[in-house]
Amino acid sequence: MISRRSFIASSTALAAASIHGRPRRAIAATSRITIGMVGMGIQNRGHLGWLLGQGGVQIVAVSDCHAKRLADAAATVEKKYAEEKKSGSFVGCAAIADFRELVSRDDIDAVVIGTPDHWHAIPSILAARSGKHVYCEKPLSLTIAESRLMVEAARAGNSVFQTGSQQRTEFGGLFRKAVEYVRSGRIGKVTRISVGVGGPSKPCDLPVESLPEGIDWDMWNGPSPQRGYNAILCPIDIHKHFPQWRSYDEYANGGLADMGAHHFDIAQWAMGVDESGPVEIIPPAEGMTGLRMIYSQGFEIVHGGPSGCTFEGSNGIISVDRGKIESRPGSILETPLKDSDFHLPVIADNHKQNWLDCIATGKRPVADVEVGARTSQICILANMGYHLRRTLKWDPAKEEFINDPQANAMRSRSNRAPWN
Repeated sequence: MISRRSFIASSTALAAASIHGRPRRAIAATSRITIGMVGMGIQNRGHLGWLLGQGGVQIVAVSDCHAKRLADAAATVEKKYAEEKKSGSFVGCAAIADFRELVSRDDIDAVVIGTPDHWHAIPSILAARSGKHVYCEKPLSLTIAESRLMVEAARAGNSVFQTGSQQRTEFGGLFRKAVEYVRSGRIGKVTRISVGVGGPSKPCDLPVESLPEGIDWDMWNGPSPQRGYNAILCPIDIHKHFPQWRSYDEYANGGLADMGAHHFDIAQWAMGVDESGPVEIIPPAEGMTGLRMIYSQGFEIVHGGPSGCTFEGSNGIISVDRGKIESRPGSILETPLKDSDFHLPVIADNHKQNWLDCIATGKRPVADVEVGARTSQICILANMGYHLRRTLKWDPAKEEFINDPQANAMRSRSNRAPWN
């Protein structure tokens, strides 16, 4: 069995060869952006609802290995477009079981990927390498090696690639406000950021249940180890909750990467290191939480504390989470920023709109693939720290551990056949 990195590298090479000499199709400002969607669970159904309300896009294909979800998504698209037509009918959204067929279609400009984490890298890379723009849910990757390959594929394919870290655009601008105040020096020199999110992943020990009809379980497992079906991983019906595959080693990096992909992202953004990373990972004693990530700039990010991000500076504290932002003393946030202070560029207050705007302009989106890769990496580093329970020395420029063969081997995983 060869590594996941080797498989993806060879797959992207094949994809690149297949489009050699064919530049990414330019999209005129007056043209609709045609979109295909991969993975039609709760997250992508939410994206689908928003995209169907936008006049500048058209959903032309959906893909899922779960037959009920696939049929429901295609029917949702055709019903919406039928309502917009005077004839009252519409047929034109392809329902595709295998995502590889979708990402290879020439009539698709962009792809939205909302699969479980272990299925983020391969569809994203193949789509980007085929010249398509990509919106991929967070956390961007399952492994460190995958994250770099995703960046390389996006750059090679000239893809506008947005990571789904929507705290950078949405939630009333509270996270953007926190970033601006921290980077303007309103709390002085920041030495510590506490990030309150879930814990590390664990091996999947769920009992095997009978496989329902209509679920391609082999495809659902994909490159990860094959194990029997359990509805906790993949609900039988069209669900309205977030399935807990995210808790298990085989498919994700636990709560550290689930909400951590949001809050660690904000922490790095506020400190101006969202295209870098820590130099040392220090885990707590066995059975404890409170892992520390040390940065060469003189601050640390600590796992623990209240939900969200708490920035501790020499002149005060700013805490931010979804729906609230506060400072101690309160006068910090009560005092408006000056024109001379740090201000983020003005962008759309919807994450997908920012992506669409950048497709039109050719600019990089606010959660560009490089940013998503770096955020994914620190989530993975934290997870590794908890699993190994020893200090890790990390080189963020080389993306490798220093004098640590065991940890370096964990930067990638092996793929299960036929994905190897």
